Amino acid sequence: MRVAEPVEPVKTLIDGRVREVWVPALVAPPQYGSLGDIPFDNAREAPGEAVLARKERDGTWRDVTAAEFAAEVLAVAKGLIAEGLRPGDRMAIMARTTYEWTLLDFAGWAAGLVTVPIYPTSSAIQARWIIQDSGAVACAVEDTAQARIISTERANLPWMRHLWEFDTGAVARLVKAGEHVPDEVVRDRRAGCSPESVATLIYTSGTTGRPKGCVLTHANFFAEVDNSVELLHPVFKSVSKDPASTLLFLPLSHVFGRMVAVGCMRARVKVGHAPSIRSEDLLADLAGFRPTFLLAIPYVLEKVYNTARATAEKMGRASSFDRAARIARSFGELAEGKRPGLALRMGRALYDPLVYRRIRAALGGRVRYILSGGSPLGRRLAAFYTGAGIEVFEGYGLTETTAASTITPPLRPRLGTVGWPLPGTAVRIADDGEVLLSGPHVFAGYWNGPPAGSAGQWLATGDIGELDADGYLTITGRKKDLIITSGGKNVAPAPLEDWLRAHPLVGQCMVVGDNRPYVTALITLEPEGLQHWRQMHKKTAMPIWDLVRDEELLADLQRAVDDANRLVSRAESIRRFAVLTTDFTEERGHLTPSMKLKRAAVARDHEREIEGLYGAS
Repeated sequence: MRVAEPVEPVKTLIDGRVREVWVPALVAPPQYGSLGDIPFDNAREAPGEAVLARKERDGTWRDVTAAEFAAEVLAVAKGLIAEGLRPGDRMAIMARTTYEWTLLDFAGWAAGLVTVPIYPTSSAIQARWIIQDSGAVACAVEDTAQARIISTERANLPWMRHLWEFDTGAVARLVKAGEHVPDEVVRDRRAGCSPESVATLIYTSGTTGRPKGCVLTHANFFAEVDNSVELLHPVFKSVSKDPASTLLFLPLSHVFGRMVAVGCMRARVKVGHAPSIRSEDLLADLAGFRPTFLLAIPYVLEKVYNTARATAEKMGRASSFDRAARIARSFGELAEGKRPGLALRMGRALYDPLVYRRIRAALGGRVRYILSGGSPLGRRLAAFYTGAGIEVFEGYGLTETTAASTITPPLRPRLGTVGWPLPGTAVRIADDGEVLLSGPHVFAGYWNGPPAGSAGQWLATGDIGELDADGYLTITGRKKDLIITSGGKNVAPAPLEDWLRAHPLVGQCMVVGDNRPYVTALITLEPEGLQHWRQMHKKTAMPIWDLVRDEELLADLQRAVDDANRLVSRAESIRRFAVLTTDFTEERGHLTPSMKLKRAAVARDHEREIEGLYGAS
């Protein structure tokens, strides 16, 4: 198996500490063309190679070749042109992760359009804002419910001429409409796009206000995906008897899923789409598709781990699972360079068929790599999956940086960090600890806002981090989320929250303490973990408002809090916590679509509980 050694980073030291790291690009930027050319390049170079797969009604997956996909992209692009969409027009897409999403994305680019994702869970007001701000003249939705959401706002969007619905045959109608359009018209549209043309407007989640549209160019995507594919060679290219493939289930409206979708098309990695992330639906899709790698957020990986642990407990094998987990973590820790001893190798071999193989089977049976992003995975979970036979590449980035700006370098993992800069990228730590980024993947600016700045300037991320002596980046918190207690102690809530969310009983957690005498936390309960706990403690009939005061439950949560507190000093530790009867959800306005906490909204809606944590101190 060929695995290229990563290029060593170039480090800049100030006062004996690494303050800046740069990694040279692995791939030269293209001088012409756009993302809309990719399907046609694939069809010319490898027409019979499977680049996508579609799930049939009977549950089987049918391969779609490069030639077939290019023909579909061409036909839909002709339909968009026939409907009057001009080069540079914005077209919104509001759907779950489906084949049609990717098809319309590439067809839009082939027609010279700018695509604008809208989260499928967005409200009418949120969707209206994005369409209004972007000036989208068309919107494609997945189903009737989404069509109704957009229709309620049509009076406020007089320039939006088209509303298409996938479930009622919109794609077929576009193909029909474009039958009279010559192929050369699409070819001319593609020729009119350059790497510097705008590819998409991706709106930020909006934790503190209205979302802002990040202007990402075709060049931004090429810089991101070309260097990622080259760096992560064993992930994106076939290195065994199993051709590289992935099942996308994260939203394509998020930059992480979108980047990987483009990267897979660029590298001709077979992609399937899983629109439902309900456990039973997703597990069935994973079993049928059997991907070789996955992209996931830590929440998904935590859920897989906690489900496996709960299953073992039901079977009376909890202690065995816990031993297997400890061995996997110990083995994973040694992946950083030390050779495991005989006892550890024997223990891992013993538990592989009993535990680790079952974890891999839950992911389809062939997964060997996971790309993790969105929030910190944590050293403990990363070590477990590594020890269980799945290599984890953790990355860090923003919508403004076309996804990853740093990533775990192959053969050189360092658990607990987010790796080195992506080739072509530089990372700098400002005097106040803020992470600054620079590179060709950094966006052009916000739509209807000021530009990001000229080349060579730095993007301020709002995140706090540090670089170690070898150039690995660790994210320690958000600049705006930093808590300053009344005693003047600075507390980064992210490490405590991330650790607690990994506990099977904990759904969400928000650390509190700004201008307060000590740190506290609001904790919500994970429904599946709670159901399992109820069964094991024979408390299935107890109502939730009594359960949150149950001494046994509180004792289990206190142990989890005590465990998290080992990460920090006494002054930063959680002294008290409140268990809520409801979860933080996007519907209640407490989470963004990408699962980030809206802290002000949570604090406002749970003011009484927060005051109770300090009132009797």
